Amino acid sequence: MWKKFLPVLSVLLLTGCAGTFTRLTPLQQSRNASNLYPVEVAFNSQQQSLRWETIQPFVVANGELYPLRPVAMVKNRWEGFVPVPPGVNSVDYRFKFQYKYNNIGTPPKPGSAISPLYKLNIVDQ
Repeated sequence: MWKKFLPVLSVLLLTGCAGTFTRLTPLQQSRNASNLYPVEVAFNSQQQSLRWETIQPFVVANGELYPLRPVAMVKNRWEGFVPVPPGVNSVDYRFKFQYKYNNIGTPPKPGSAISPLYKLNIVDQ
């Protein structure tokens, strides 16, 4: 049995985890007239080959990618907006970070990290 998992385990140990996400968005927000709700995330990685200047962060909701922008004067934090139509009380979303990483003997390669699925509840006031 272990012989089946050994190749996979060795690949995981060599590549390591691409990154960790810390959701900084409240679990619920009050409904607003713009139907756009702010989301924020901190992303950290121990992957030394990651080229931080190439990061393209997104929030993914309803099958759509919405760009995130860096938070001013705070390292490794990004913010953006998720649209939630009127009458809809929640949205599932996740964060996706695309980047390049250095690879020995070849040009930088594309990589990505995807957060767990989160739920944002919209409440009427």
